[in-house]
Amino acid sequence: MPGEEMTKLRLEIAHVLFIDIVGYSKLLINQQSELLRELNEIVSGTSRFREADAQGKLIRLPTGDGMAIQTFICGWEFTAGP
Repeated sequence: MPGEEMTKLRLEIAHVLFIDIVGYSKLLINQQSELLRELNEIVSGTSRFREADAQGKLIRLPTGDGMAIQTFICGWEFTAGP
């Protein structure tokens, strides 16, 4: 029955963050590599990133000069620094 199928659906809200390094293509190759390494280090060092990754609720997509991150955890935020 259609009503039974609807009750089995589980809806979730996904939070998506797109990050882009402005001026990336104008940099030397070694500078590009260093910036991508630093970006990955900063993002993966956040507690929200580690929490979502540990729970298997994180999708990461490299985009060349940045990244796209999708998570299903509410209250997603990034803070850089200590």
